[in-house]
Amino acid sequence: MNALTTRRTALKLGLASAAGLAVPGLPRAQTSAPVPSVVPPQLMRLATPLPANEVHVFPDAYRLFWSLPGGQAWIYAIRVGRDGLYEPGEYYVGAKKEWPSWTPTPGMIEREPEKYQKYADGGMPGGPGNPLGARALYLFTPERGDTFLRIHGTDDPGSIGRAVSNGCAGLINEQITQLYDQVPMDARVVLHPKRLDVITTDQG
Repeated sequence: MNALTTRRTALKLGLASAAGLAVPGLPRAQTSAPVPSVVPPQLMRLATPLPANEVHVFPDAYRLFWSLPGGQAWIYAIRVGRDGLYEPGEYYVGAKKEWPSWTPTPGMIEREPEKYQKYADGGMPGGPGNPLGARALYLFTPERGDTFLRIHGTDDPGSIGRAVSNGCAGLINEQITQLYDQVPMDARVVLHPKRLDVITTDQG
């Protein structure tokens, strides 16, 4: 097994651990057990540390990690995008806004015109009831610029622990406010794939 294969195997096992397999109090990444709708953020030490000062979203566990030096992380309960709308990949925080305004994307309007067409022109000003909630982190890539993916707030706690959004990760407003203050501009954000294979390695 060469060095690259070893690194890939270690990375898969590390992501599995971070996603909940070896972190007490978190669900297994591939379990179908219900996730508690809202739990307080937890500061925990990870069995396999993540690089410090990064956001990692593990959709199968409905958890977002804000990693810290020393192998610790703040862990938040989240909702994620529906199948087909969630976009795994690497991003960076290209903008941060408090009580942001919101305009549906063309894709949202095309999928559900009866719900979103009325907001196509003027959008909705920021404030209570706005779909982006109290705070939003805007995800960018060097190639695309603004991807229209967000990590944002919601006033619907019943949506936490579910795959219900149009691709964004959502936290209750109280918790997105805490995360917003922790995460700086240009921070790296990793949206890990759904149904992460936590058993198969490059050795087969």
